[in-house]
Amino acid sequence: MTNEPIEPRFVRKAELARLLGVSTRTVDEWLARRLIPYVAVSPRLHLFNVQEVEEALRKQFGVEAAER
Repeated sequence: MTNEPIEPRFVRKAELARLLGVSTRTVDEWLARRLIPYVAVSPRLHLFNVQEVEEALRKQFGVEAAER
């Protein structure tokens, strides 16, 4: 086993919603309220680092994301 850093995993909104067990509308609400970090690739395309989003949700709501 090596000690190489883990590459961040970026996903689109639909995949993030599926991973977290929420609707895409919920992800939209979190975006509007600036509760989760994202990278705006274009005005209509946002990418999300799954680990950073999970950490932000843990800090904001004090709960873990759904099991994968």
